[in-house]
Amino acid sequence: MVEPRRIVIVGTGLAGASAAGALREQGYDGEVLLIGEQRHRPYELPALSKGILLGDTDDPDWVHDESFYGEKNIDLRLGTRVGAVNVGDRTVDVDGTAESWDRLVLATGSTPRRLRVPGNDFDNVRRLRRLDDARSLRQELTEGRNIVIIGAGWIGCEVAAAARKHGANVTVVDTLAHPLHRVLGDTVSGVFRALHESQGVTFRMDTGVVEYAGADGKATAVRLEDGTELPADLVLVAVGAEPRTDLAQEAGLALSDDGGVQVDATLRTSAPDVFAVGDIAAHAHPRLGRRIRVEHWANAKDQGAHVAQNVLGASEPFAASPYFFSDQYDLGMEFRGLADPFGDELVVRGDLTGREFIAFWLRDGAVQAAMNVNMWDDGDTLQALVDQRVRVEPAKLVDADLASLMG
Repeated sequence: MVEPRRIVIVGTGLAGASAAGALREQGYDGEVLLIGEQRHRPYELPALSKGILLGDTDDPDWVHDESFYGEKNIDLRLGTRVGAVNVGDRTVDVDGTAESWDRLVLATGSTPRRLRVPGNDFDNVRRLRRLDDARSLRQELTEGRNIVIIGAGWIGCEVAAAARKHGANVTVVDTLAHPLHRVLGDTVSGVFRALHESQGVTFRMDTGVVEYAGADGKATAVRLEDGTELPADLVLVAVGAEPRTDLAQEAGLALSDDGGVQVDATLRTSAPDVFAVGDIAAHAHPRLGRRIRVEHWANAKDQGAHVAQNVLGASEPFAASPYFFSDQYDLGMEFRGLADPFGDELVVRGDLTGREFIAFWLRDGAVQAAMNVNMWDDGDTLQALVDQRVRVEPAKLVDADLASLMG
């Protein structure tokens, strides 16, 4: 395969910037155009709901130093929108100018969902996705203010923890039975609920929102399906994200059932010389034997770095297991793999009540996922157990030396 003369990467988030950096690391010396709508240079997202909201830092972890892009001759264009992708003539439309490409990487990320209820456009109904969102939100999480968080997923729970640290009154609303219920199931999600309640968070579960009530452009209350009206100085909507696939769809690329862009094991789309990575990529995972789409930080970073070799002509499958982490109050955790918490067998090693444990999810006797909570010594072993789908008796996961289970 002839080496491309010009590679265009659409999206200046972690996935796109990781791809650009990896191209240079692999010795590619052709043109690289990295273009996106963000006005800040590429950064990682975890600090937005953690360190920045907690007040521990003002800045995220930048993907590269500010001088990196110039030094590596990467044409970084911030605050710039790509209007269309033209697969036939191999161009992208940028403010009416056709920018040509030999290979194209789509890394357009995702956008937070909105609730379609009255009052959605009030000034103090917020979402958290970008650096400016986090910096602005931190100023609002002050002592005595009433903060209502819609959605008890990872973002909702981390924002709740930050708000309580600053002394705000926090109520979390969700249609599910427990926070993180869809990801962790009944038992483990109960640990997180107990943790937040011990810190003063109020949960209103098994109910949804019907309206943001207010006047003069600001919400003053959140009305729930069960008739409750919650006073609100600020509302954070954290009900998941939608992949930004408009460019891909309009270009005629195949989409998956979940709305992502279909890519094969090597991250190639249905169009020649077009790749997709990060939040938008519905990836045919070679070890799982099915298509998955993962929105976590590690996936964006790892797919971005991985795709570079395939853009340059290789055909290496991306086979990494999903990974993410969270910090809430004094609880830190890492999650590896992909579980069905309502179908897989849960095995717990350690102390749930004391919040020092490892949770395993098994399917047909094989480890599908593992989550370590405030236990940090076995990370590499947990990764191997998940990656290799090790078959093991549940009792051994509880009592045996974990490294010995690798055989």
